[in-house]
Amino acid sequence: MIEFQLITPESAAQAAQLASASHTAQQGAEIRFVAGGTTLIDLMKLDVETPAKVIDINRLDLAKVEKQPDGTLRIGALVRNSDLAHEPNVLRDYPVLSQALLSGASAQLRNMATTGGNLLQRTRCMYFRDLAYSECNKRNPGSGCAAIEGLNRTHAILGTSEHCIATHPSDMAVAMMALEAVVHVVGASGERDIPIGEFYLLPGATPQNENVLKPGDLITYVTLPAAAANSKSHYLKLRDRASYEFALASAAVIVMTEGGRITRARVALGGVGTRPWRSHEAERALEGKAASEQHFHAAADAALRDAKPQSGNKYKIELSKRCIVRALTTATTQA
Repeated sequence: MIEFQLITPESAAQAAQLASASHTAQQGAEIRFVAGGTTLIDLMKLDVETPAKVIDINRLDLAKVEKQPDGTLRIGALVRNSDLAHEPNVLRDYPVLSQALLSGASAQLRNMATTGGNLLQRTRCMYFRDLAYSECNKRNPGSGCAAIEGLNRTHAILGTSEHCIATHPSDMAVAMMALEAVVHVVGASGERDIPIGEFYLLPGATPQNENVLKPGDLITYVTLPAAAANSKSHYLKLRDRASYEFALASAAVIVMTEGGRITRARVALGGVGTRPWRSHEAERALEGKAASEQHFHAAADAALRDAKPQSGNKYKIELSKRCIVRALTTATTQA
């Protein structure tokens, strides 16, 4: 790990102003924010991230979960994953989020990891995290993608490009994608509200740019829409071992039914996309249909229709389909 300057700001506005001097908000930034440190410190130890300055935001007043008068839920960027998973409003109104959080990492890591940090979690692609591999467009733009011809069993099959097939690792972000969260940021030029569906970027030809944050932008809180009455949800994560493992495929589903028919559906996938993957195709295949296994399979087929697997991850297509069907079945059969 290289030497760096540690700075402790007094406010979110000051933190954003301090960070605005960085030449980028993405890979290779000279200034980074640190909260729980569960991703950044790991990458600094590997010399994948080498910031000259690190801004510690833990003293900022961003660690509250507050129900708003309009029924929305405001989640501070510094709320720890373990606290959020057990927060009464989340357990009652957004159980899919609690389930996603509790399926991630270990209890010790959840006690440190934060809401904002989880949204910005970096890929676990071995070629990105190991400097011994020079071909990584996400870390070293223009160098190539070693994963395409290499070991790609855990890599993405949705949203990929010829430049990058790295998978987004977050569980929490998948649930928030299904919940249609809004990410609030403060930057040198003021405050912005970003729907989570617009927050993440596809790799395209510039995989080093993972989201729409600008230099100095700091996530301050996340808002969840008011919970829909009579909605049912479920988060299902399939992985190599039962705990402390990243998803090979996961699904966050939220459905509303009336008279045995699905009136509203939200489906998001993890472990298979270059970003937390919202499947509008699956949602269209479900809405207006009977809540039956036949239609769940049709939705799963629609969700994976455009999948582009590599040599080692073709199994993810069928695995993801089964994950979607199982998640929908569980959600719609809840008492």
